[in-house]
Amino acid sequence: MEIIYLLIPVSIVLLGLIVWIFLWAVRDGQYEDLEGPAHRILMDEDRVVDRQKNSRRGGAG
Repeated sequence: MEIIYLLIPVSIVLLGLIVWIFLWAVRDGQYEDLEGPAHRILMDEDRVVDRQKNSRRGGAG
């Protein structure tokens, strides 16, 4: 029963820390662009193909 006196304050402090980290991430803009990285993965292949075309033409890049 005495352990409950320790676990309740520890859990409240841990919950406060998690909420603080979440609010910091939201204010910092971590959740603003959720689809951008998924689209960039698809676009990376086009950039590699363009570099190969430039090297075949003798262009710099």
